[in-house]
Amino acid sequence: MINYTKLSYLVKREILNFSERICKGLKKPESKLICNMLYGVSESGSCHLSQIGRALKEGISLKKTIERLSRGLSDFSEYEQRKLLDNNAQIVGKYINEKTIYTIDGSDVTKPSSNALECLDLVRDGSTGKIEKGYFTVEIAALTQESKTPVSVYDRVYSAKEEGFISEDEEVLHGLRYLSEKFGRQGIRTMDRGYDALVYYEYFLKKQEKFIIRATKNRNVCYNGETRNILEVAKLFKGKYRIDFKDKKGRTIECKTSIIPVSLPKHPKQMLNLVVVFGFGNDPMLLLTNLMSDDPRLSNTVTKVYLMRWRIEEYFRFKKQQYGFEGFRVRSLNSIRMLHRILTLLSSLIGILSEKRCDSMFVWELIEASKRIYRPKKDKAKRKFLNYAIADGIFVVLRKTLVGISGFFPCPLNNSLQISLFIP
Repeated sequence: MINYTKLSYLVKREILNFSERICKGLKKPESKLICNMLYGVSESGSCHLSQIGRALKEGISLKKTIERLSRGLSDFSEYEQRKLLDNNAQIVGKYINEKTIYTIDGSDVTKPSSNALECLDLVRDGSTGKIEKGYFTVEIAALTQESKTPVSVYDRVYSAKEEGFISEDEEVLHGLRYLSEKFGRQGIRTMDRGYDALVYYEYFLKKQEKFIIRATKNRNVCYNGETRNILEVAKLFKGKYRIDFKDKKGRTIECKTSIIPVSLPKHPKQMLNLVVVFGFGNDPMLLLTNLMSDDPRLSNTVTKVYLMRWRIEEYFRFKKQQYGFEGFRVRSLNSIRMLHRILTLLSSLIGILSEKRCDSMFVWELIEASKRIYRPKKDKAKRKFLNYAIADGIFVVLRKTLVGISGFFPCPLNNSLQISLFIP
Protein backbone atom coordinates (compact mmCIF):
# COMPACT_ATOMS: atom_id res chain seq x y z
CA MET A 1 0.00 0.00 0.00
CA ILE A 2 1.47 3.32 -1.09
CA ASN A 3 1.18 6.26 1.30
CA TYR A 4 0.74 9.02 -1.27
CA THR A 5 0.66 11.78 1.35
CA LYS A 6 4.06 10.85 2.73
CA LEU A 7 5.48 10.11 -0.71
CA SER A 8 4.34 13.46 -2.13
CA TYR A 9 6.01 15.25 0.77
CA LEU A 10 9.27 13.38 0.11
CA VAL A 11 9.11 14.21 -3.61
CA LYS A 12 8.56 17.92 -2.91
CA ARG A 13 11.38 17.90 -0.37
CA GLU A 14 13.69 16.20 -2.91
CA ILE A 15 12.86 18.82 -5.57
CA LEU A 16 13.35 21.66 -3.09
CA ASN A 17 16.70 20.33 -1.82
CA PHE A 18 17.95 19.79 -5.37
CA SER A 19 16.78 23.27 -6.35
CA GLU A 20 18.65 24.85 -3.42
CA ARG A 21 21.89 23.13 -4.50
CA ILE A 22 21.40 24.04 -8.16
CA CYS A 23 20.58 27.68 -7.42
CA LYS A 24 23.48 28.30 -5.05
CA GLY A 25 24.79 31.81 -5.76
CA LEU A 26 21.57 33.07 -7.42
CA LYS A 27 19.14 35.63 -6.04
CA LYS A 28 15.87 34.58 -4.40
CA PRO A 29 13.52 35.45 -7.31
CA GLU A 30 15.60 33.38 -9.75
CA SER A 31 15.93 30.52 -7.26
CA LYS A 32 12.19 30.47 -6.66
CA LEU A 33 11.53 30.48 -10.41
CA ILE A 34 13.77 27.44 -10.94
CA CYS A 35 12.10 25.56 -8.10
CA ASN A 36 8.63 26.39 -9.43
CA MET A 37 9.60 25.30 -12.94
CA LEU A 38 11.12 22.02 -11.76
CA TYR A 39 8.02 21.25 -9.74
CA GLY A 40 5.58 22.42 -12.41
CA VAL A 41 7.20 20.36 -15.18
CA SER A 42 7.35 17.31 -12.88
CA GLU A 43 3.67 17.46 -11.95
CA SER A 44 2.27 18.48 -15.33
CA GLY A 45 4.60 16.37 -17.50
CA SER A 46 4.59 19.24 -19.98
CA CYS A 47 6.64 22.24 -21.09
CA HIS A 48 3.57 24.41 -21.67
CA LEU A 49 3.63 27.35 -19.27
CA SER A 50 -0.14 27.08 -18.90
CA GLN A 51 0.11 23.48 -17.68
CA ILE A 52 3.05 24.37 -15.41
CA GLY A 53 1.04 27.29 -13.98
CA ARG A 54 -1.92 25.02 -13.22
CA ALA A 55 0.37 22.53 -11.49
CA LEU A 56 1.69 25.25 -9.15
CA LYS A 57 -1.85 25.81 -7.78
CA GLU A 58 -1.15 29.40 -6.79
CA GLY A 59 -3.80 31.65 -5.29
CA ILE A 60 -3.67 34.10 -8.20
CA SER A 61 -5.07 34.05 -11.71
CA LEU A 62 -3.48 31.64 -14.18
CA LYS A 63 -2.73 34.52 -16.54
CA LYS A 64 -0.58 36.25 -13.91
CA THR A 65 1.30 33.02 -13.19
CA ILE A 66 2.04 32.47 -16.89
CA GLU A 67 3.23 36.06 -17.29
CA ARG A 68 5.56 35.72 -14.28
CA LEU A 69 7.05 32.46 -15.56
CA SER A 70 7.46 33.81 -19.09
CA ARG A 71 9.10 37.01 -17.88
CA GLY A 72 11.41 35.07 -15.56
CA LEU A 73 12.62 32.72 -18.33
CA SER A 74 13.34 35.54 -20.77
CA ASP A 75 15.18 37.66 -18.16
CA PHE A 76 17.62 34.95 -17.08
CA SER A 77 21.11 36.25 -17.89
CA GLU A 78 23.97 34.24 -19.38
CA TYR A 79 25.84 34.48 -16.07
CA GLU A 80 22.88 32.96 -14.20
CA GLN A 81 22.52 30.19 -16.78
CA ARG A 82 26.22 29.42 -16.47
CA LYS A 83 25.85 29.34 -12.68
CA LEU A 84 23.14 26.69 -12.98
CA LEU A 85 25.40 24.63 -15.23
CA ASP A 86 28.36 24.97 -12.85
CA ASN A 87 26.29 23.91 -9.84
CA ASN A 88 24.94 20.94 -11.77
CA ALA A 89 28.48 19.91 -12.72
CA GLN A 90 29.47 20.07 -9.06
CA ILE A 91 26.59 17.77 -8.08
CA VAL A 92 27.25 15.33 -10.92
CA GLY A 93 30.98 15.34 -10.09
CA LYS A 94 30.25 12.91 -7.27
CA TYR A 95 29.54 10.20 -9.87
CA ILE A 96 32.56 10.89 -12.10
CA ASN A 97 35.96 9.19 -11.97
CA GLU A 98 38.72 7.99 -14.30
CA LYS A 99 36.46 5.32 -15.84
CA THR A 100 33.51 7.60 -16.56
CA ILE A 101 32.20 7.51 -20.11
CA TYR A 102 31.24 10.89 -21.60
CA THR A 103 28.90 10.83 -24.58
CA ILE A 104 28.98 13.87 -26.85
CA ASP A 105 26.21 14.20 -29.38
CA GLY A 106 23.90 16.67 -31.05
CA SER A 107 20.17 16.65 -31.62
CA ASP A 108 17.47 18.89 -33.02
CA VAL A 109 14.33 20.70 -31.93
CA THR A 110 11.82 21.00 -34.77
CA LYS A 111 9.01 23.56 -34.93
CA PRO A 112 7.60 23.06 -38.46
CA SER A 113 4.47 25.18 -37.88
CA SER A 114 6.21 28.15 -36.23
CA ASN A 115 7.08 31.42 -37.89
CA ALA A 116 7.61 34.00 -35.13
CA LEU A 117 10.27 32.27 -33.03
CA GLU A 118 13.57 34.10 -32.63
CA CYS A 119 16.42 33.01 -34.96
CA LEU A 120 14.38 30.11 -36.37
CA ASP A 121 16.59 28.07 -38.73
CA LEU A 122 16.37 25.00 -40.94
CA VAL A 123 17.47 21.71 -39.34
CA ARG A 124 17.36 18.06 -40.28
CA ASP A 125 14.77 16.17 -38.24
CA GLY A 126 16.55 13.09 -36.93
CA SER A 127 13.25 11.16 -36.65
CA THR A 128 11.96 11.67 -40.20
CA GLY A 129 15.04 12.80 -42.12
CA LYS A 130 13.16 15.83 -43.44
CA ILE A 131 14.39 19.43 -43.37
CA GLU A 132 12.21 21.41 -40.95
CA LYS A 133 12.29 24.70 -39.09
CA GLY A 134 13.88 24.48 -35.67
CA TYR A 135 17.09 24.65 -33.63
CA PHE A 136 20.23 22.61 -33.04
CA THR A 137 21.28 21.23 -29.67
CA VAL A 138 24.57 19.87 -28.37
CA GLU A 139 24.81 17.92 -25.14
CA ILE A 140 27.44 16.09 -23.10
CA ALA A 141 26.23 13.40 -20.72
CA ALA A 142 28.23 11.35 -18.22
CA LEU A 143 27.22 7.73 -17.57
CA THR A 144 26.88 6.99 -13.86
CA GLN A 145 29.06 4.31 -12.27
CA GLU A 146 26.46 1.73 -11.25
CA SER A 147 23.45 1.94 -13.56
CA LYS A 148 25.15 3.67 -16.52
CA THR A 149 22.36 6.24 -16.55
CA PRO A 150 23.20 9.36 -18.61
CA VAL A 151 23.41 12.54 -16.53
CA SER A 152 23.96 15.76 -18.44
CA VAL A 153 26.97 17.95 -17.64
CA TYR A 154 26.59 20.40 -20.55
CA ASP A 155 23.77 21.45 -22.88
CA ARG A 156 23.12 24.27 -25.31
CA VAL A 157 20.43 25.18 -27.83
CA TYR A 158 21.77 27.24 -30.73
CA SER A 159 20.88 28.53 -34.17
CA ALA A 160 23.02 29.29 -37.19
CA LYS A 161 21.10 32.56 -37.59
CA GLU A 162 21.86 33.99 -34.17
CA GLU A 163 24.38 36.79 -33.80
CA GLY A 164 27.91 35.59 -33.06
CA PHE A 165 27.43 32.08 -34.44
CA ILE A 166 30.66 30.70 -35.92
CA SER A 167 30.12 27.02 -36.77
CA GLU A 168 28.75 23.75 -35.43
CA ASP A 169 32.28 22.59 -34.66
CA GLU A 170 32.86 25.67 -32.51
CA GLU A 171 29.68 24.96 -30.53
CA VAL A 172 30.85 21.39 -29.85
CA LEU A 173 34.37 22.57 -28.97
CA HIS A 174 32.88 25.06 -26.52
CA GLY A 175 31.24 22.14 -24.74
CA LEU A 176 34.47 20.11 -24.78
CA ARG A 177 36.38 23.05 -23.29
CA TYR A 178 33.80 23.32 -20.53
CA LEU A 179 34.17 19.59 -19.86
CA SER A 180 37.95 19.95 -19.63
CA GLU A 181 37.61 22.97 -17.34
CA LYS A 182 35.32 21.19 -14.87
CA PHE A 183 36.61 17.61 -14.92
CA GLY A 184 40.09 17.79 -16.42
CA ARG A 185 41.31 14.68 -18.24
CA GLN A 186 39.10 12.27 -16.33
CA GLY A 187 37.02 9.77 -18.24
CA ILE A 188 36.70 8.71 -21.87
CA ARG A 189 35.10 10.92 -24.53
CA THR A 190 32.98 9.00 -27.06
CA MET A 191 31.66 10.53 -30.28
CA ASP A 192 29.74 9.26 -33.30
CA ARG A 193 30.99 9.30 -36.90
CA GLY A 194 29.33 12.69 -37.41
CA TYR A 195 32.27 14.11 -35.45
CA ASP A 196 34.99 12.32 -37.40
CA ALA A 197 36.89 15.55 -38.12
CA LEU A 198 40.51 16.53 -37.69
CA VAL A 199 39.58 19.41 -35.37
CA TYR A 200 38.38 16.98 -32.68
CA TYR A 201 41.37 14.64 -32.99
CA GLU A 202 43.73 17.58 -32.63
CA TYR A 203 41.83 18.90 -29.62
CA PHE A 204 41.96 15.58 -27.74
CA LEU A 205 45.60 14.95 -28.64
CA LYS A 206 46.60 18.44 -27.50
CA LYS A 207 44.69 18.11 -24.23
CA GLN A 208 45.89 14.50 -23.77
CA GLU A 209 42.34 13.33 -23.16
CA LYS A 210 41.15 9.78 -23.84
CA PHE A 211 38.70 9.43 -26.70
CA ILE A 212 36.87 6.96 -28.93
CA ILE A 213 35.53 8.30 -32.23
CA ARG A 214 33.71 6.22 -34.82
CA ALA A 215 35.44 6.86 -38.14
CA THR A 216 33.81 7.16 -41.56
CA LYS A 217 34.75 4.99 -44.53
CA ASN A 218 36.47 7.79 -46.45
CA ARG A 219 39.09 8.61 -43.80
CA ASN A 220 42.75 7.99 -44.59
CA VAL A 221 45.22 6.66 -42.02
CA CYS A 222 48.91 5.82 -41.95
CA TYR A 223 49.52 2.07 -41.71
CA ASN A 224 53.00 0.51 -42.03
CA GLY A 225 54.37 3.83 -43.28
CA GLU A 226 51.76 4.17 -46.07
CA THR A 227 48.69 6.39 -46.30
CA ARG A 228 45.72 4.17 -47.08
CA ASN A 229 41.95 4.23 -46.84
CA ILE A 230 40.78 3.14 -43.40
CA LEU A 231 38.27 0.61 -44.76
CA GLU A 232 40.94 -1.04 -46.92
CA VAL A 233 43.16 -1.39 -43.85
CA ALA A 234 40.27 -2.83 -41.83
CA LYS A 235 39.51 -5.50 -44.44
CA LEU A 236 43.05 -6.85 -44.14
CA PHE A 237 41.92 -8.38 -40.84
CA LYS A 238 39.14 -10.87 -40.15
CA GLY A 239 38.63 -10.41 -36.43
CA LYS A 240 40.75 -12.14 -33.79
CA TYR A 241 38.65 -11.76 -30.62
CA ARG A 242 35.01 -12.71 -30.20
CA ILE A 243 32.44 -10.70 -28.30
CA ASP A 244 28.65 -11.18 -28.15
CA PHE A 245 25.91 -8.56 -27.80
CA LYS A 246 22.14 -8.70 -27.49
CA ASP A 247 19.90 -6.46 -29.58
CA LYS A 248 16.62 -4.89 -28.45
CA LYS A 249 14.71 -8.08 -29.28
CA GLY A 250 17.02 -10.21 -27.15
CA ARG A 251 18.79 -11.89 -30.06
CA THR A 252 22.49 -12.61 -29.68
CA ILE A 253 24.82 -10.94 -32.20
CA GLU A 254 28.21 -12.59 -32.61
CA CYS A 255 30.96 -10.05 -33.27
CA LYS A 256 34.68 -10.28 -33.86
CA THR A 257 37.18 -7.52 -33.23
CA SER A 258 40.73 -6.66 -34.25
CA ILE A 259 43.05 -3.87 -33.12
CA ILE A 260 45.45 -2.19 -35.56
CA PRO A 261 48.13 0.45 -34.77
CA VAL A 262 47.66 3.45 -37.09
CA SER A 263 48.17 7.21 -37.10
CA LEU A 264 46.69 10.26 -38.80
CA PRO A 265 48.47 11.57 -41.94
CA LYS A 266 48.87 15.04 -40.39
CA HIS A 267 50.17 13.58 -37.12
CA PRO A 268 52.20 10.52 -38.14
CA LYS A 269 54.15 10.37 -34.85
CA GLN A 270 51.04 10.24 -32.68
CA MET A 271 50.07 6.56 -32.56
CA LEU A 272 46.40 5.58 -32.37
CA ASN A 273 44.57 2.27 -32.32
CA LEU A 274 42.02 1.32 -34.95
CA VAL A 275 39.46 -1.10 -33.53
CA VAL A 276 37.57 -3.00 -36.23
CA VAL A 277 34.27 -4.64 -35.27
CA PHE A 278 32.73 -7.22 -37.59
CA GLY A 279 29.13 -8.38 -37.17
CA PHE A 280 26.90 -5.30 -37.10
CA GLY A 281 26.49 -5.04 -40.87
CA ASN A 282 28.10 -5.66 -44.22
CA ASP A 283 30.90 -3.19 -43.47
CA PRO A 284 32.83 -3.29 -40.20
CA MET A 285 32.46 -0.63 -37.53
CA LEU A 286 35.63 1.50 -37.33
CA LEU A 287 36.70 3.03 -34.02
CA LEU A 288 39.73 5.30 -33.61
CA THR A 289 41.08 5.72 -30.09
CA ASN A 290 44.19 6.77 -28.20
CA LEU A 291 43.60 4.16 -25.48
CA MET A 292 46.69 2.00 -25.10
CA SER A 293 47.20 -1.26 -23.22
CA ASP A 294 49.28 -4.42 -23.30
CA ASP A 295 46.10 -6.46 -22.86
CA PRO A 296 45.19 -7.99 -26.24
CA ARG A 297 41.50 -7.76 -25.33
CA LEU A 298 41.61 -3.97 -25.51
CA SER A 299 39.59 -4.12 -28.73
CA ASN A 300 36.67 -5.76 -26.89
CA THR A 301 36.84 -3.16 -24.13
CA VAL A 302 36.85 -0.26 -26.61
CA THR A 303 33.85 -1.76 -28.40
CA LYS A 304 31.87 -2.10 -25.17
CA VAL A 305 32.70 1.45 -24.12
CA TYR A 306 31.65 2.90 -27.47
CA LEU A 307 28.35 1.01 -27.55
CA MET A 308 27.51 2.60 -24.20
CA ARG A 309 27.39 5.87 -26.16
CA TRP A 310 24.05 4.82 -27.59
CA ARG A 311 22.48 5.48 -24.19
CA ILE A 312 22.43 9.19 -24.97
CA GLU A 313 19.87 8.44 -27.68
CA GLU A 314 17.57 7.09 -24.94
CA TYR A 315 18.29 10.25 -22.97
CA PHE A 316 17.31 12.51 -25.89
CA ARG A 317 14.15 10.49 -26.46
CA PHE A 318 13.28 10.69 -22.77
CA LYS A 319 13.48 14.50 -22.68
CA LYS A 320 11.38 14.88 -25.82
CA GLN A 321 8.73 12.24 -25.12
CA GLN A 322 8.30 12.44 -21.35
CA TYR A 323 7.93 16.21 -21.17
CA GLY A 324 7.14 17.11 -24.80
CA PHE A 325 9.92 19.65 -25.17
CA GLU A 326 9.23 20.24 -28.85
CA GLY A 327 5.77 21.49 -27.88
CA PHE A 328 7.03 24.55 -25.99
CA ARG A 329 5.18 27.87 -26.39
CA VAL A 330 7.89 30.46 -25.71
CA ARG A 331 9.30 32.66 -28.45
CA SER A 332 12.65 34.14 -27.47
CA LEU A 333 15.81 32.06 -27.92
CA ASN A 334 16.86 32.82 -24.34
CA SER A 335 13.57 31.41 -23.02
CA ILE A 336 13.98 28.30 -25.17
CA ARG A 337 17.48 27.78 -23.80
CA MET A 338 16.27 28.22 -20.22
CA LEU A 339 13.41 25.78 -20.73
CA HIS A 340 15.85 23.24 -22.18
CA ARG A 341 18.24 23.86 -19.26
CA ILE A 342 15.43 23.22 -16.77
CA LEU A 343 14.63 19.91 -18.48
CA THR A 344 18.33 19.08 -18.30
CA LEU A 345 18.39 19.80 -14.56
CA LEU A 346 15.23 17.76 -13.98
CA SER A 347 16.73 14.88 -15.98
CA SER A 348 19.85 15.13 -13.79
CA LEU A 349 17.70 14.82 -10.67
CA ILE A 350 15.92 11.78 -12.08
CA GLY A 351 19.25 10.26 -13.17
CA ILE A 352 20.67 10.73 -9.66
CA LEU A 353 17.57 9.09 -8.17
CA SER A 354 17.98 6.22 -10.64
CA GLU A 355 21.58 5.78 -9.49
CA LYS A 356 20.40 5.53 -5.86
CA ARG A 357 17.63 3.02 -6.55
CA CYS A 358 19.46 0.04 -5.08
CA ASP A 359 19.82 1.79 -1.70
CA SER A 360 16.73 3.99 -1.51
CA MET A 361 13.27 2.66 -0.65
CA PHE A 362 11.88 6.06 -1.64
CA VAL A 363 12.96 5.53 -5.26
CA TRP A 364 11.46 2.04 -5.36
CA GLU A 365 8.15 3.38 -4.10
CA LEU A 366 8.19 5.88 -6.96
CA ILE A 367 8.83 3.08 -9.42
CA GLU A 368 6.00 1.07 -7.87
CA ALA A 369 3.65 4.07 -8.15
CA SER A 370 4.51 4.46 -11.83
CA LYS A 371 1.71 3.79 -14.27
CA ARG A 372 4.21 2.50 -16.82
CA ILE A 373 6.63 0.15 -15.06
CA TYR A 374 5.85 -1.68 -11.83
CA ARG A 375 8.44 -2.61 -9.27
CA PRO A 376 10.95 -5.00 -10.88
CA LYS A 377 13.50 -7.14 -9.10
CA LYS A 378 16.56 -5.15 -8.13
CA ASP A 379 19.05 -7.54 -9.68
CA LYS A 380 17.28 -7.47 -13.05
CA ALA A 381 16.80 -3.69 -13.01
CA LYS A 382 20.41 -2.84 -12.25
CA ARG A 383 21.21 -1.66 -15.78
CA LYS A 384 17.68 -0.79 -16.93
CA PHE A 385 16.85 2.73 -18.11
CA LEU A 386 14.24 3.49 -15.45
CA ASN A 387 14.02 7.26 -15.95
CA TYR A 388 10.57 6.84 -17.47
CA ALA A 389 9.35 4.86 -14.46
CA ILE A 390 10.73 7.36 -11.93
CA ALA A 391 9.35 10.36 -13.87
CA ASP A 392 5.93 8.68 -14.16
CA GLY A 393 6.01 7.86 -10.45
CA ILE A 394 6.66 11.51 -9.60
CA PHE A 395 3.86 12.55 -11.98
CA VAL A 396 1.34 10.12 -10.43
CA VAL A 397 2.21 11.11 -6.86
CA LEU A 398 2.17 14.88 -7.38
CA ARG A 399 -1.09 14.81 -9.36
CA LYS A 400 -2.86 13.56 -6.22
CA THR A 401 -1.84 16.62 -4.17
CA LEU A 402 -4.17 19.57 -3.57
CA VAL A 403 -1.43 22.16 -3.04
CA GLY A 404 1.74 23.01 -4.93
CA ILE A 405 5.21 23.62 -3.59
CA SER A 406 4.59 27.21 -2.43
CA GLY A 407 4.01 26.00 1.13
CA PHE A 408 7.68 25.00 1.35
CA PHE A 409 8.84 28.59 0.86
CA PRO A 410 9.13 30.66 4.06
CA CYS A 411 6.55 33.44 4.33
CA PRO A 412 8.10 36.94 4.53
CA LEU A 413 7.61 38.86 7.74
CA ASN A 414 5.29 41.83 7.64
CA ASN A 415 7.72 44.75 7.92
CA SER A 416 5.27 47.28 6.55
CA LEU A 417 5.17 50.70 8.23
CA GLN A 418 1.40 50.82 7.71
CA ILE A 419 -0.47 51.08 11.04
CA SER A 420 -2.68 48.05 11.66
CA LEU A 421 -5.95 48.76 13.41
CA PHE A 422 -7.59 46.10 15.52
CA ILE A 423 -11.34 46.03 15.02
CA PRO A 424 -13.11 43.72 17.47
